[in-house]
Amino acid sequence: MNTQPAADAQGYRDAMGQLLVLYTQVDQLIMEACAERIATAPDIKAKLGLAKQVGDESRHVAIQREWMHRFGTSQTPLLSEAQQSAIRDHFRDLDWVDFLTDMYLCVEALGSDAVEQVVPLADPGTRESLRLPLQDELDHVAFGVERLRQALADMPASDRQAHLEAIPQRINALGGIFLGMGLGLRALFEAVGADFDQLTHSVQRRKTEILGEVAMPAG
Repeated sequence: MNTQPAADAQGYRDAMGQLLVLYTQVDQLIMEACAERIATAPDIKAKLGLAKQVGDESRHVAIQREWMHRFGTSQTPLLSEAQQSAIRDHFRDLDWVDFLTDMYLCVEALGSDAVEQVVPLADPGTRESLRLPLQDELDHVAFGVERLRQALADMPASDRQAHLEAIPQRINALGGIFLGMGLGLRALFEAVGADFDQLTHSVQRRKTEILGEVAMPAG
């Protein structure tokens, strides 16, 4: 539960409202990127997994838009049109392995970990609006990790090792892009009661965990 002093209540509402807008924009961008990827996915199981995620993300966007309306927050986008276009272009240009890496390890696994740090601090309505999206993220991450392990297993050993060694750099690079967008994430998270340094440490721990999962043999 959010335990901030009453004097900070408006600051909490403003910051949480902006975070909700950002979550919703990211979910919509994920939905669009996955929808575009369906046609070139390598097999029917991958296509079905992506199609399921498109449906899930569209539901998340609807839930979050409805809650933002009730919460009374401004729905002015945090990500500009140019930033949204850059994100779409980034995912559009990736091959299958790099798409899985950037989408499911960085955006889904690490992004959802950051959101989870906010949930215990949030008001009941916001917690409820995030419950189903975070639940679905577990399925999305599991799909991405399974498909990435499978794709790596199909490579020659030297290529597999090279890709594994490059994953941390890919995650750091994409994280740096988001942090460089001028969204003021530290201020927003701290305004809703989160310890940003603790949140960062949690995301780093999750990064170590997810890298270990990917490195395990497929099957």
